[in-house]
Amino acid sequence: MPRKSTSESKKRQSSPSFSPTQVYVSRIYFLLRKEFGDVNSPLQYSKDYEFAISVILSAQCTDERVNQVSPLLFAEFPTLESLASAPLKKIEKIIYPTGFYRNKAKSVSGFANLLLNEYDGKLPKSIQELIKLPGIGRKTANVVLNEIHHISEGFVVDTHVKRVSKKLGLTKQTDPVKVEKDLMQNVQSEYWMDLSLYFIFLGRKYCKAHKTFCETCILRKECPSSTSPID
Repeated sequence: MPRKSTSESKKRQSSPSFSPTQVYVSRIYFLLRKEFGDVNSPLQYSKDYEFAISVILSAQCTDERVNQVSPLLFAEFPTLESLASAPLKKIEKIIYPTGFYRNKAKSVSGFANLLLNEYDGKLPKSIQELIKLPGIGRKTANVVLNEIHHISEGFVVDTHVKRVSKKLGLTKQTDPVKVEKDLMQNVQSEYWMDLSLYFIFLGRKYCKAHKTFCETCILRKECPSSTSPID
């Protein structure tokens, strides 16, 4: 007969009223830090505005593909001024591999023009100002604030973060805005910046959309959704 576990993790797995605590969140954070180390955005850039444009291009596209395309775009248009005056057709041709290239080209052009003319080429330091720029939504604004200004006004929520945070019991919501609200309530603010990236990396490596690898996941003993037996 299998031995029954009395660990806190097992209790969480069987408890329908699981409520995340700060201790639980801290344990998750430090386990993921042990797994992934210091984290930065995988998007490559040399200028602040280039990073924001790369994030715009990354919508429904892999970071690897963006890193292949963005250097071509910035080589063809090496300044914000040249990008702002670039013909849409030329931008479309370069960024075509990222998908949705027509809409993205309009966003890139509009972003460059407004940033240049209204913000003197400098990225704003608040979500409220950033989302005024074409192509920048709340998620993108959070990413830019984290990477460029090292400011956490919110929690970056993409498909990986939404999926992982739900499995970890940090939210029951599916709408990204509501998920972010739950994460901001359940996660200590000092963890927001790194934990969003950790969740993305976890989602890509272990907690995939169509298959999970609980048996090798660093959080297998903590996650209330884990299917891995607890030692």
